[in-house]
Amino acid sequence: MKILGKRYIVISRIFFTVFFLRLFLINAQAQQKTEFLSLKEAVHAVISNNSAVQSAKIDEAIAQEKYKQSNAGFLPQVNLSYTALATNNPLYVFGFKLQQRTVTAADFNPDKLNHPSGTSDFTTKIEVLQPLINMDAVYMKKSAGVQVESYQLKTKRTKAHLIFETQKAYHQLQMTHQAVAVLEEALSTAKSIYDFTNNRVLQGLIQKSDLLNVEVQVLDMESNLNEAKNNELNAADYLSVLMNKPTGVLYTTDEMKQDQALEKTEMSLPQNRADLLAIEKAMEATGLMEKSLKMKYLPRLHAFGSYQLNDKKITGFNANSYFSGIQLTWNIFDGNNIKRQVAGLKLEQDKLGVQLHSMQQENQMMLDKSYRDLANALFKIKQQNAAIAQAGEALRILQNRYEEGLVNTTDVLTAQTQLSRQKLMLVQAVFSCNVSQAYIRFLTTTDTSNQN
Repeated sequence: MKILGKRYIVISRIFFTVFFLRLFLINAQAQQKTEFLSLKEAVHAVISNNSAVQSAKIDEAIAQEKYKQSNAGFLPQVNLSYTALATNNPLYVFGFKLQQRTVTAADFNPDKLNHPSGTSDFTTKIEVLQPLINMDAVYMKKSAGVQVESYQLKTKRTKAHLIFETQKAYHQLQMTHQAVAVLEEALSTAKSIYDFTNNRVLQGLIQKSDLLNVEVQVLDMESNLNEAKNNELNAADYLSVLMNKPTGVLYTTDEMKQDQALEKTEMSLPQNRADLLAIEKAMEATGLMEKSLKMKYLPRLHAFGSYQLNDKKITGFNANSYFSGIQLTWNIFDGNNIKRQVAGLKLEQDKLGVQLHSMQQENQMMLDKSYRDLANALFKIKQQNAAIAQAGEALRILQNRYEEGLVNTTDVLTAQTQLSRQKLMLVQAVFSCNVSQAYIRFLTTTDTSNQN
């Protein structure tokens, strides 16, 4: 009796602790903001607001700007300058007068040529340089264009990955909702068993230890339910983070259902998937950059010209002259700098090729595993449905016999626990099935449009 009394005191303390905790949770849940969210709405919000998509679009915009920068190899360069000079150097003084077209016979006096007084020159000059033949710029522009395509493919794959993550998070939230429902049902059943047992104890038909066992079961169910509700909030917060929205909102979702099974028609990884194509484009861009460097071995042809105005006054523009021509330049030897850069780009191409092969192998392995996981999940769903039917029938029979006094409390509690566990396992199996199918679609998709 002393042992039972101590046990009753301990359980009573636990009961009151859980009771006040329940009051706190009920108050917190009353203040919890809730709103309905469909999977389509979640996907749209993630694609529109997620920072990873925004970052990918910025990378794409940077690549676009670099492509536009490559036009500099074909467009003219124009420079405008205004220069003010003052000197008494004999050579420059005579040169200034020539440019200003103010030379007179007196300026050829040897004494004046050798000992000129200080003079000034104000020059306004416009210079133009126009590339005519610049083959390295041609291939550099092509490389920049291919890099833009690579970043566009990366953005596309980023969206596909986020769509999968959103689907996974949404199914996770559905699973937590379903788990809460199962545990609430189990708690309701446990409380009904407690009420029946308590009446029997008051009538003196069974011992109080049976009632204590039921109380322990109720407390355990309430603890599990509390944990499930916390998981519910955590799943909702993760979905909010994906959508780039404030956390603290509990989203209600569509009812959790098993997605339509995929047909196992294609076991091979598609080679035209966006991320794989992005690496191939990166390899192509690197190859074009290599060609651009090799083109630097060839001569370049430029046209150039200048037009200038000279005067000894700061606001004068009296004398004008022009200068134009064509220039052929050929860099014969640059200390093997180009050769080393070409070798480095070849190594980068080799590295990208290794990465592509490794990614293909790894993703093929994940695809094969996902199909096996899907088959296992479908098998579990079938088994769990049968197990739930059997566990439910067993609980019903034991409850009837318990009410007749033919079985003890432990048998009923064990049956009730078994039914709840089987239902939770079914929820987990449906979640695994849906996530496996979403992952297979992610691994095999070549277009994000079919993911919405």
